[in-house]
Amino acid sequence: MKIPYGLKKVATLCVLQHKDEFLLLRRKKDPNAGLITPVGGKLDPHESPLTCAIRETREETGIILPSMKFCGMLTESSPTHYNWVNYVYLGQIDRMDPPPCNEGELLWVHRDHLLGVDTPKTDWFIYEYLLADKPFMFSAEFDSDIVLQTMREELENVFVWPREG
Repeated sequence: MKIPYGLKKVATLCVLQHKDEFLLLRRKKDPNAGLITPVGGKLDPHESPLTCAIRETREETGIILPSMKFCGMLTESSPTHYNWVNYVYLGQIDRMDPPPCNEGELLWVHRDHLLGVDTPKTDWFIYEYLLADKPFMFSAEFDSDIVLQTMREELENVFVWPREG
């Protein structure tokens, strides 16, 4: 089934944490090929966001989680095909060697380096809010080249990009 141009796709972002480290993915596929992101993916028909987060974590890492914490949402809008609604979850996991992943390379990133990794700009704000244990509802607007123009956190009603003040 072809998705109508501009229609938002629904996905999960699954941030996996062990103490002060996060298991993240250097993506080999678009969107965001070459960048470091959480694991995750699109919801299947009739699937809840939580079920999707648990499934995507299992498929991409082999880790089976009974539950995950819902942390917030990221809505991404552009005048192109790049339009997403992302449910963001946090899963607590045991430390292990990163397993092989068909989506790219899994790697551990310490919390002190999390805000400096080569990641989509939107993810920096997700990590910032996760580290502060703050819920969020981000709304990101992109131009036709998929360059972030503005990003607003709706719960606090503030622009996080560009930063206010």
